[in-house]
Amino acid sequence: MGEFTDKVSAAANKVAGKIKEEVGKATDNERLEAEGEAQQLKGTGQDVKGSVKGALGDKI
Repeated sequence: MGEFTDKVSAAANKVAGKIKEEVGKATDNERLEAEGEAQQLKGTGQDVKGSVKGALGDKI
């Protein structure tokens, strides 16, 4: 995957994770809230990965 693909995936995971987290809070569902937080972290990791690829010119 290239930088752009990683960043798009990151954004999607961050948004989906935030939605899950908020729904979990609203419904008092701790498991869903935790899943949302984890998905947001995954998105952050993908964002960092995309930034590294961009800095290295997609050579990794």
